This record gives sequence, structure tokens and C-alpha cells, in this order.
Amino acid sequence: MSRATASSTGPLVRAVGLQIGYGGRAVIEGIDLAVEAGQGLALVGVNGSGKSTLLKTLAGLLAPIGGTVEVLGTSPRSHPHRVAYLGQFHPAAGLLPLQVRDVVLMARYRRRGLLGRLRSDDHRVVAEALERVEMAQHASEPLRSLSGGQQQRVYLAHALARQADVLLLDEPTAGLDAHAQERYVSLIAEARARGAAVVIATHDVRDAARADHVLLLAGRVVAAGPPFEVLRPERLSEAFGITLVAVPHGDHHDLLETGHAHGHGERTGHDHPERQL
Repeated sequence: MSRATASSTGPLVRAVGLQIGYGGRAVIEGIDLAVEAGQGLALVGVNGSGKSTLLKTLAGLLAPIGGTVEVLGTSPRSHPHRVAYLGQFHPAAGLLPLQVRDVVLMARYRRRGLLGRLRSDDHRVVAEALERVEMAQHASEPLRSLSGGQQQRVYLAHALARQADVLLLDEPTAGLDAHAQERYVSLIAEARARGAAVVIATHDVRDAARADHVLLLAGRVVAAGPPFEVLRPERLSEAFGITLVAVPHGDHHDLLETGHAHGHGERTGHDHPERQL
């Protein structure tokens, strides 16, 4: 039984009437959410819709402006070793002469403390995490020598090596090729199977459809609920500002962009090829 399941009787991530923003100014108000052990929540919207702001608030990097938010039953950052946060930007990636192994090994420091010695178990976990994202062969290479997609896989390995009860991932598939994205899907499924709660910020509707709950954002809460209720063309049109059509594709439907939903610079699928979301 995972620590999350054994130690928690309620949601691992919870918010009621949450207001988020910067400098005391709310970006989004009235956010309600609850993510139980083993569940996934997708935050969906375009850049600037509030996804990253909400994720940073859950990670304790931003203070809430109003309402309540709890992670693992208490305020965010109260259990840093049990929460893994993967942001979009890594400014030190090209500056520090770190090897790939070093970057992932840093995930184990919170468990041991700044003065604690890493153990053989820590090195084993790091090696396994690199193997799972298929980056073990690059372990001794400088991080800054890798491609963007390879670096993203290293950061995913870092998050996995935390063995956290809560994973907060901001655009985790950015830069990943099709094969790496398939591997990512399997890794997230494994994390949820062991009892972790997973919250992802994404603009990929297909990724969101795999979650238990979806929060559709556009500077406000457009819709919230299970994917089949939230990821509808009319609601996505409202959030993304484009016109969408559902096209049958095997046992599911692909959503294709055909033009702007609003009248500013209206375009057609003939003028711009349809784009799958």
C-alpha cells in the first residue's frame, strides 16, 4: 500500500473557492477541485489561461489570493519530499555543467536533507528512472549537450525519482517525439497505479482525455468534470477561441481546428490546413 493511500482519508489535492494570481490580483477565481490517490486531473487551456499559475499554487510556489488549498491534507510545501513539481522552464539547464545523472540524483536530496548522505538505494532509484525514460545511455553526458526532447525526458526522470505521492507536471510532453510520448503515458499510468495523484497542465486534448477529471480554463473556469463532459467541441471552442469539429477515428473522435470561433480575422480550413488537437 502506498504512503498516499495509507496516510490519507481524503483527497491528496483539494481546493475550495480558490483564487489564484500574482501581486494580490486574481487571475482566476472560484476554483474547486479534488484529486484522490490514484486519480489524474488535467488542467486544459491555451498559454496564459491560468494553468501554470494554478499548478504553481498547488506546488506552493505562489500563495493563494483567496479560498483554500490543501496538498496531502495541509498547506502546499508542508511535505516537499512527497510532492514532485515539473515546471515548463529550466533556466539553469544551459548554465550549470551538470551531467544527466546529477540532475536526476538531485531528486533524492529532499529525502536525505542537505547534509544527509545519499545511499545505494538512491543511486538505484536514479538508475531505474533514467532507464524508464530511455536515457540511461546518456547518464554521464552534460545536460546542456542534449536536445530539447532529451532534456525533457531527463526532467521527467527527475520527477519519477522523487517517488512522490503527488505529481504536478506542466506541459510534460513538450518536445517529446511520438515514441517518448507513448512511454510517458505508461509512466503516468504506473504512478497512478501505485496511488499517486497526478495533476498535469496541458493544451493537448488527447492527453487530457486520459485523466479522471478535467478543468478547462481561459482566465476563468469554463468547465469542470469528467473528460466526456468537459472536452466537447463547443466548450473547447470557448476556451481555445477556435472552431472545432469532431471527426471519427477508429474507436474515438479526433478534434480538428477549422477556424476561429470569433469574428476577428476569420479563417477557413481551406485557407489554413486543419490542425489536430
